[in-house]
Amino acid sequence: MTNEKTKPGELILSIDAGTQSIRAATVDLQGTIRHIVKTPIEPYFSDQPGWAEQRPEYYWEMLCKSCLDLFETSAEPKESILGVTLTTQRATVINVDESGEPLRPAMVWLDQRKVELAGLVPGLVKACSKASRTLKMLEGVMEDCEATWIRRHQPEVWEKTHKHLLLSGYFTYKLTGEFVDSTGNMVGYIPFDVKKSAWAGDLDLKWRLFPIEKEKLPGLVKPADLLGEITARASAETGIPEGLPVVAAANDKACEILGAGCITPADACISFGTIATVNVQSDKYVELRPLWPPYPSAVPDQFYTEVAVMRGAWMITWFKEEFGLQERLEAAEKGIPPEALMDRMVRDVPPIASGLVVQPYWTPSLEKSSCSRGSVIGFCDVHKRAHLYRAILEGLVFALKEGAELSEKKNRTQIREIHVSGGGSQSDSIMQITADIFGIPARRPHTHETSALGAAIDAAVGLKLFPDFAAATKEMARVGAVFEPIDGNVALYRKFYERVYLKIYKRLLPLFREMREITGYPE
Repeated sequence: MTNEKTKPGELILSIDAGTQSIRAATVDLQGTIRHIVKTPIEPYFSDQPGWAEQRPEYYWEMLCKSCLDLFETSAEPKESILGVTLTTQRATVINVDESGEPLRPAMVWLDQRKVELAGLVPGLVKACSKASRTLKMLEGVMEDCEATWIRRHQPEVWEKTHKHLLLSGYFTYKLTGEFVDSTGNMVGYIPFDVKKSAWAGDLDLKWRLFPIEKEKLPGLVKPADLLGEITARASAETGIPEGLPVVAAANDKACEILGAGCITPADACISFGTIATVNVQSDKYVELRPLWPPYPSAVPDQFYTEVAVMRGAWMITWFKEEFGLQERLEAAEKGIPPEALMDRMVRDVPPIASGLVVQPYWTPSLEKSSCSRGSVIGFCDVHKRAHLYRAILEGLVFALKEGAELSEKKNRTQIREIHVSGGGSQSDSIMQITADIFGIPARRPHTHETSALGAAIDAAVGLKLFPDFAAATKEMARVGAVFEPIDGNVALYRKFYERVYLKIYKRLLPLFREMREITGYPE
């Protein structure tokens, strides 16, 4: 942030609605976050086991609060804002009537309810998918489809539904009065053709997998195109000047990749968020696994692949809550985050934590078997809490390296740069471990608010402030710090990764299956 005032028309208002908070930020054309307000939100409520819902009106109220607080506390005049853009969490759905009023709570992306498949899979589809060994995958996505669940269990809601929207589409309507959304937000169980960046063709199987009438879907524009303008009503509720253009961005992960400066397959974006991910962007359509499409990018007509560790940086919080009482108490006395003390603790432990290794599959993911479990292997009497914490960090990075190697293979491009974002990127220890395990420099962006920055880059290109994405990214997505790999550590980690880490999962998987059969967990 800076106290220097900008000239009129030099700022972009970027709204970033994540799972844990809604941020409103003003971003200048050098990529500096001039001012930001972060409003924590309750991620969801759960009326039944596995459900995750939230009132759509609550999301809007928190967005309005973030914007109003921003304008109240910012030294920048509203006249400096040239346009508005929006990025949101992925795959949270909201059903609204013709007047845009929600008909039921939003189904948050964390929702785990399933649809009973009896009579749901057409016979021909079942036969073909059995032959191609894709039946299990097709059944999985059909079970998870929110629209199917609503049609079956709340038919009166579906009958009244005028539009089946993602959170981004709901916010766009509230801001502009238009039922329109960005192709960059189309992630989830919806009949979207990622390859063509459009709704699926009339004969596409997706209409059978995700039974949503076409008229119930919003119009689509591409990232950097105009979604609409701020209405008088939205202006009164948010404080955003009426008439400002609202420019399409993309989902928060796509914007994070762009904001981290990753625009080629040689640039990997690693995110240590609630879910840890390794993402690679490309202008080519690449499936890391058969029939599993990439995601739409924040750059029009491009894509990004993703490999995820479901618990990710949650494991850092888990360790802090379960084993870090000493650091929490000391941090409270000193007025610093506990993570700062935990970061210091790691530096006293050698690489590979004196032989202790973690596989971080505390929660099963699409990349692994549904019966996966995490593991901690190699305990000896020399190991203390600090060793376990370092092993957790190293295990997360090992898992991401495995995903990066799959991305390199499928994209046929060697990763030459790593850009690290998310809250975990603020840890020097995590940055150094990442550089050492990957064996290439790890770059920390100049701001950790990369989702808001990526959305602002979309807006800057859409408002013709830069000729293209390459120019905008070069100017706005700068590197803050570079962590060079330490040769001795690189060699040690490589041996351990190849000779130990990669073998653990396959050898333990049969035991995981036996454990599930005996205990019934995970279901």
